[in-house]
Amino acid sequence: MAAKELFSLAREVRQMTRAAGCRFIVNDRVDIALAAQADGVHLGQEDLPLEVARKLMGREKIIGISTHDLAQAREAERGEADYIGFGPIFGTATKDTGYSPRGLAMLTEIRRAVTIPIVAIGGITEKNVVHVWEAGADAAAIISDLMGAEDVAEKVRRILALRQPSSASS
Repeated sequence: MAAKELFSLAREVRQMTRAAGCRFIVNDRVDIALAAQADGVHLGQEDLPLEVARKLMGREKIIGISTHDLAQAREAERGEADYIGFGPIFGTATKDTGYSPRGLAMLTEIRRAVTIPIVAIGGITEKNVVHVWEAGADAAAIISDLMGAEDVAEKVRRILALRQPSSASS
């Protein structure tokens, strides 16, 4: 999508998220996040470096970093990312990350190594999300399972109902 078109869409989303009381995080594009007055940006390993993004965005904006191994997770925390995305946890056809599934054991290892929030991503469904939370994720990005649902709102309600205090990470 051209930058002008993306900016226009981001402005619309910003208005909707403000009205709904939701945070708005732009993927990959610090410039669009700033121009649209987003709450933050999520950066991949090939995007603008965290240190540069933080200088541009300031301390008040949220910056998340995609990570795929222990070294990347620790580096994101040292660089003062607000959270990390970690995955792919399971196999997924949504996005080719170039990484094999990381698994629940590696998620648990990452949880022990960093104190910032972890958003798990990759192949997560209503059927396996509890295991992801139990392994230490603070949140789970669920894409294909939601997009394939006949009633997305009902599916979200069922998934949220699974989030019991006993499955929350400590």
